[in-house]
Amino acid sequence: MLGASRRSLCAGAAARRHAAAFAVSADAAAAASPANPPRSVTNREPAVAPHGGKRLFSVLAAPRLNVANNMPSLKLGEGALVGRRFESSAAAVDSSDAPPAEKFEYQAEVNRLMDLIVHSLYSNKEVFLRELVSNASDALDKLRYLSVTEADLLKDGSELYIRIQTDKDNGIITITDSGIGMTRQELVDSLGTIASSGTAKFLKTLKESQEASVDSNLIGQFGVGFYSAFLVSDKVSVSTKSPKSDKQYVWESEAESNSYTIREETDPEKLIPRGTCLTLYLKRDDKGFAHPERIQKLVKNYSQFVSFPIYTWQEKGFTKEVEVDEDPAEAKTEGDGAKTEGDGEIKKETKKKTKTVVEKYWDWELTNETQPIWLRNPREVSTEEYNEFYKKTFNEYMDPLASSHFTTEGEVEFRSILYVPATKKEDITDRKTKNIRLYVKRVFISDDFDGELFPRYLSFVKGVVDSNDLPLNVSREILQESRIVRIMRKRLVRKAFDMILGISCSENRDEYEAFWENYGKFLKLGCMEDKENHKRIAPLLRFFSSQSNEELISLDEYVESMKPEQKAIYYIAGDSLSSAKNAPFLEKLNEKGYEVLLLIDPMDEVSLQNLNSYKDKSFVDISKEDLDLGDKNEEKEKEIKQEYSQTCDWIKKRLGEKVARVDISNRLSSSPCVLVAAKFGWSANMERLMRAQSIGDTSSLDFMRSRKVFEINPDHEIIKGLNAACRSNPDDSEALKAIDILFETSMISSGFTPDNPTDLSSKIYDMMSAAMAGKWATQPQHAQTSQQQPAAPSSPESELLEAEVVEPVGADQQI
Repeated sequence: MLGASRRSLCAGAAARRHAAAFAVSADAAAAASPANPPRSVTNREPAVAPHGGKRLFSVLAAPRLNVANNMPSLKLGEGALVGRRFESSAAAVDSSDAPPAEKFEYQAEVNRLMDLIVHSLYSNKEVFLRELVSNASDALDKLRYLSVTEADLLKDGSELYIRIQTDKDNGIITITDSGIGMTRQELVDSLGTIASSGTAKFLKTLKESQEASVDSNLIGQFGVGFYSAFLVSDKVSVSTKSPKSDKQYVWESEAESNSYTIREETDPEKLIPRGTCLTLYLKRDDKGFAHPERIQKLVKNYSQFVSFPIYTWQEKGFTKEVEVDEDPAEAKTEGDGAKTEGDGEIKKETKKKTKTVVEKYWDWELTNETQPIWLRNPREVSTEEYNEFYKKTFNEYMDPLASSHFTTEGEVEFRSILYVPATKKEDITDRKTKNIRLYVKRVFISDDFDGELFPRYLSFVKGVVDSNDLPLNVSREILQESRIVRIMRKRLVRKAFDMILGISCSENRDEYEAFWENYGKFLKLGCMEDKENHKRIAPLLRFFSSQSNEELISLDEYVESMKPEQKAIYYIAGDSLSSAKNAPFLEKLNEKGYEVLLLIDPMDEVSLQNLNSYKDKSFVDISKEDLDLGDKNEEKEKEIKQEYSQTCDWIKKRLGEKVARVDISNRLSSSPCVLVAAKFGWSANMERLMRAQSIGDTSSLDFMRSRKVFEINPDHEIIKGLNAACRSNPDDSEALKAIDILFETSMISSGFTPDNPTDLSSKIYDMMSAAMAGKWATQPQHAQTSQQQPAAPSSPESELLEAEVVEPVGADQQI
C-alpha cells in the first residue's frame, strides 16, 4: 500500500491552505446526512463505507468543494491510510528520538558505476522512470506470486498499484508501490551491492525448487535498473516496509558518493503498511522531469501496458455556476420597475446573476491501460479496434491496408500485431525506422532498430512485439545477437509476408495496386538482399508485359498464359515502356505470341537476375546472345550461315574491335540488324544505369562492359544488298560506309549509346543528300525550260488538227 500519501499538492503555504479540506468518496457522500456528517479532514481514521471497506479521500483545491457529485474517488481496499494531512515531499522530519542512521560502504566502486550509467548504459535520461516503474511492477508481481501460498502477505491491503507524485517547485518525484517491500538485510543485499538483483535471486530459488514453469517473469527489481535514478537525481531515498518485518527502514544515498545510510523510520506520518516509497531529489538541470504532464507522458510511452494500475497526481478542474455580487445602482434601477399585484403587495422580480468558473483540484488519475490489445484473443478484437490502436500508437490518420495479430510458441514465445500502412513515409534508403515497438513483459524497450527484428526491405511494416525472454543488454535498450533473436526475426518476416499476400489475393485489385505503388521497390530490394525468402517475395512482384495493355501482372499470371512450347520467362529492360515495347528484340517473339516482361524500373532487372527462376521457369533476357526460342532448324541455319559467312567476316573486319563477332539472327523479322549483349555481360539498360552512377568516371566500368555481338537479318533487303556488295566489290566506299551507319543505328535501336553521335549524324546527312540529290529539283527544271522555249510556228497540219467548237442547238432547230 502507499504509505507516503501525506504529500502536498505543491510545496508552499498557498498549497497547504488549499489542502485544508478533503472530499469523501461517492459512496460515503451518499450515506452522509445531517445526523451523520462526513468525517472531518483532520480525522486520521479511515472512512468506513457501508459495506465495511475503506475509501480514499481526494485532496481538493477548493475548501468547500464536494467532489462526491462530480468525480469518482479511488478505491484502495482495506488497510489504506486515508485522511492524512498532505505535507511537502521535501519537508524533513526532525525527530530527536529517532535512532541514528547506519553508514555502509558500497561493495563496488560506485563512482565508476555512476559514470558508466550516465555516459554508457543509457542513451536517454528519461528511461529512469521506465526502470523504476518496472522495479515497482516486479515488487507487485513478486507479492502476488508469494501470496498464493502465503495469504497473510496481503493482510495490510489487497490492492496492488503504483502511484507517482511530483513536486515541480522543489524538483521531487515520489514513486510508491504496494508490493513486497524489503527488510533491513534485503536493503543491504539489494541496494548495497552493485547490480545485485533481488528478482534474480528469487528466480534462482524458483528454479532450484523446480517451480520455474510458473509465470514469474520479472524484469529485475533493484538491479542495475535502480541506479538509473542517479541519471537525474542528486539524492535518492528509499523507504520500504516488508510484510515479514515489523519495522520500516529508509535507505539514502547521494550521487557520486561511495556510501549509503540505513535508518529506521519513526515518523508516524511516514509509516506505510507495506511496499516501497522511492523519492528522487532531482538535479538542477533535470527538474523538468517533475512536471506532472511530463511524468504522465513518460508513463504512457514506456509503461502504458504494465499489468498493474499506475496513478499519477494530476491537476483537474470542473465548471460550476457561482453567484455574482450585484451593483447597487443596477439593484435600485430594478427596484423602480417593481410591479403591484392583487392586494397591493409589491413583489420585485429579482434574478440573481451567476457566472461559470472552473474549480481546480488535484487527484489521482489512472494513466496506463492494464490490458494491451495484443494480449486479447484475436477473435474478440474487431477491425475497428485494431485500426484505432494503430492510429493512436503510430500517429496515423488513415486505416492500415492490412493487419496481423498472432502469437508464437515453442522455442520463442511472443505476441505481436503487425500493420501495413496505407501511405508511404519512409525512404527505401533509410536503415533505421521507428515502426516496430518492442516490449519486454509489456514494458516499452525501444523502437530504434537496425535490422535486428525486420530486414531493411520490410522496414515499412509497423507493429508491436511483446516478449518475455528477449536477450537485452544491461540497460535493456539494445538487442543482443542470439539464436532467439534470429528465430523471432524469421517468424516476424514470415507473418509479414502472409499479411502482404492476403492483400494481393484480395478481390479488390486496387488495394494491391496501392500497396505496390508505395512499397514495390522495397520488395524488389528484398530480391537482392534476402535469398532465403525468394519464394515468398516472387509471387508479390508485379511487372508490365508486352501483352498486358499497360497493366501490371504477376509472375503467376505470366506462367498461366505461357504457350505450351514456351520453356522460359522472357524479359527485356528499357528506360521507358514505349522503348521497351518497340525494341527490335521482340519482333520474332511477338510473331510467336510469346509474352515478354517489360522492365522499366531500374531495380527490375537486378531483381529478376537475383531470382534466377520461378516455378522451374528460368528468366531469359532477350537482349542477350544465344537466345533459344525452341524453333531451330539446323539444316536451314547451316545453309544460311554458309551463304552469309563471307559477309559476316567482311562486316566483322570493317567493325574491328567494336564487336566480338557477327552472327545470323533468329530474333529479327523486320529490322535489318540488332546489337546484343554478351551472355554474362551487362545489358544496354544495365550499362546505362551503371554509367549514370559512375559520376563521370567510366574507366572503372570498362572491365564489366562486354563486347557486343552484331546480329544481321538475312531476309532483309539491306543485308541482301550488302551480301551482294561483299561478293562483287568489298572495297566499295559506299558499302563500307553503309556498314558503319548500320552498326551505329543498331546501337541506338538496341538501347546503347553511340561513341560518336556527331560522326553518325554526318554520315546520315551525306547519305540523305546523295539520295535526295536532284530528286525534287528535276521536275521543276523541266517545267521552267518548257516555259522559256518560244512557241513553234503553226503548220497547215497543225491548223487542220485544231478542234472545232460547235455550239449546241435545240432539238427543234435545224443544223
